[in-house]
Formats: sequence, C-alpha cells, structure tokens
Amino acid sequence: MYLFKTPTLLKKLYPQLIWDMKQVKPSIFLTFDDGPIPIVTPFVLNILKQYNAKATFFCIGDNVHKHPDIFEQVKADGHAIGNHTYNHLKGWKTDSQDYLKNTLKADELLHVKLFRPPYGRIKREQIKLLKNAMPGIKLVMWDVLSGDFDINLQPEQCLAKVLKYTGNGSIVVFHDSLKAFNRLEYALPKAMEAWSKAGYSFNPLTP
Repeated sequence: MYLFKTPTLLKKLYPQLIWDMKQVKPSIFLTFDDGPIPIVTPFVLNILKQYNAKATFFCIGDNVHKHPDIFEQVKADGHAIGNHTYNHLKGWKTDSQDYLKNTLKADELLHVKLFRPPYGRIKREQIKLLKNAMPGIKLVMWDVLSGDFDINLQPEQCLAKVLKYTGNGSIVVFHDSLKAFNRLEYALPKAMEAWSKAGYSFNPLTP
C-alpha cells in the first residue's frame, strides 16, 4: 500500500524532512532513485536532455561502485546527486547504527548533503544520528510518488497519477531501475512533454 500524493498531515508530523519546494515560478523537482545502472539511467539522461531539464539522482552506493562511468555522466550532465544508502536499506528493519554506517559508506563515494531513505522508511533515531554525523545533511522525501516501481500498475496509470498530482514545487519520485523501467519508459517522456507545455521548468534540489 502506498500513496501517490503525500498527505499534509504526514508532512506536518515530520517537519524536519523536505517534502516539497515552495516556488514562485512554475517548477517541478524530478528525482530518480536506485541508480545508476546501464540502460535505464542513460535513458533518463537522454529524456532530461531533450527538455533541458535538471533533476536529482539519489544513488545507491553499490551501484555507483559498479557503474562509475554512468555516475560520472549523471554529474557531467549537471544533475544533483543524493545519497540513498550503500545497499538500499529499509530503515524500519535495520539497526540504527548499521544504517548510519551504511549511509556513511555510500558517502565515501558520493560526498553529498542530500539524502533520501529507501522506501521512505526511517526511524526518528536514524534521522538524529544522520544529522549529528553528517552536518548540513538534508533529508528529502517527496510530494508525489509515481508508482513506477509497482509491477501491477499499468504504464498509463503511472502517467495519469503523476499528471494528476504534480503541481508547482512538487518533488516527484521516479526510479532508474530495471523493475520500474516498463512504466518509466512510457510515463516519463509523456509527462515531461505535458509539463513543458504547461510552462513548468525542471530544477535540481540544492544542498
């Protein structure tokens, strides 16, 4: 069970997390989790380039280690980078000290101030540990979840949901992963086209 649109109440319960970005000019903040990997990440980079769009990639440390050339291309294209732990750990099921160590291991490769907990699952204790160990870190969640990871969701439904719920200042989550690719490949280009025609710009998150 997951929600495509983050409830206002949840945002208020965790004000120390970043859920969206208040904007004057129409802007969308696209984010991509779980890469970098072959085929999918280059596809995303190509689509973004077509719209002169900048995004934020929350990278898994192990994937950066395995595919450094793709990681370097993400950076070379001017996109922002975030930490997504080294092994895509689920915070609720992971010892907090182990969670911190895994995140710090990823940071040895990434050296960034943005962090997103995999699955959006993180304990309050883990938030405190990360903030103490990594001064200046920003913990980023989302306003809109595309559902592209859901193998039971039709690509057309994925597109319809992101178009319905995304608005000015939305932080939108897609995944540059093989599991998500069927829905991502369909929804991302069409959503980008629709948002561009509506006058939105696409900006990276800043540390």
